[in-house]
Amino acid sequence: MTPLAVAAAAFCLVTTVVHVVSLGVAALRCRQPRARVAPAVHAPPVTIIRPVCRVDNFERETLASSFALDYPEYEIVFCVARADDPVAVIVRELIAQHPGHRATLLVGEDHRSCNPKLNNVLKGWDAARHRWIILADSNVLMPVDYVQRLMQRWRPDTGLVCSMPIGSRPGNVWASLECAFLNTFEARWQYVGETFGFGFAQGKSMLCRRDVVDRAGGLLRALGGEMAEDAAFTKLVRDAGLHVHLVDAPFEQPLGTRGFGEVWSRQRRWATLRRKTFPVMYLPEILTGSLFPLLAGAGAARLAGWPEVPLLALLAAIWFGGEAVLARVAGWHVSLRMLVACVIRDILLPVLWVEAWRRHDFTWRGNAMDIRQPPVAESRDLEPVDLVVSGTG
Repeated sequence: MTPLAVAAAAFCLVTTVVHVVSLGVAALRCRQPRARVAPAVHAPPVTIIRPVCRVDNFERETLASSFALDYPEYEIVFCVARADDPVAVIVRELIAQHPGHRATLLVGEDHRSCNPKLNNVLKGWDAARHRWIILADSNVLMPVDYVQRLMQRWRPDTGLVCSMPIGSRPGNVWASLECAFLNTFEARWQYVGETFGFGFAQGKSMLCRRDVVDRAGGLLRALGGEMAEDAAFTKLVRDAGLHVHLVDAPFEQPLGTRGFGEVWSRQRRWATLRRKTFPVMYLPEILTGSLFPLLAGAGAARLAGWPEVPLLALLAAIWFGGEAVLARVAGWHVSLRMLVACVIRDILLPVLWVEAWRRHDFTWRGNAMDIRQPPVAESRDLEPVDLVVSGTG
């Protein structure tokens, strides 16, 4: 074999081994729960803050799951920026349907950072009654033991427990593509990072203690320094000498139908934010998909005079078959369409990586954002927040 063939074969082998190991790590952590987790005997009270904005697919179902938790004492604080947002109607109806729960809708927005989600959450943080606080996006479907499973992962060295979203119920091929990104790719690598001591926060579900955030100067100072609140939480926790831990068996996000542009814009936004906040860690992402290893394997086979088609078929079976096994073990969505979506995802990954370095701006729920602008708006006048309590349990 020529030196070039040896180098190509070595690259293919090493990346494939790393891929298989990463699948094994994720499979061990993400196995389906065997039984419901019961609350601890002296379970502390918890505040769940759910920022809402517009109506997503399955919105009523995901928000209603907040009221069905098997936990002795918790309050729900919904936060919406505008009173005329259609999602506010759904929240008010759910609060009225569950009079036995302590639930509140707060309306208004603190314009104190360039992160609209953080601006929406600030009033909920101020209103939270309890030391333990969960920040949960509106499209997270909470199982009945949601709080216990988050609490179960808290350790003496923990600063944050979180769960990435696991896509479920895809209604078309582009929703399957989103599953391919969220589940067997992004969730897998987050578990690998945590296993080796590099846990990263994910903003879909985050459990924290108020005192940890207060020691960093409060929520605005702690999170307002970054455009992504989960990246800011990661830095806050590490600066405190603590760790981010991930919940076992992460929680699902039902998807329904998606358009390609919607999936692509979301992935490009997340990739741009990862590149901005952790550029050194983002660099190797270009090598995490199957495209370059399979090309290297085909090149090595051609240079060495080996049959290319059988080798590529074997490599594809290892890469994509391994993802199917992980999804099956974890109880995630898996189908032939999902496997096709994994192939499309891996073709797109290098393009996404380049786009994250090339672009600086994106749009999130109608808000134009630019990672080059100062993250905290300390120099401009602050608009007063109009808080409207629409219901309490």
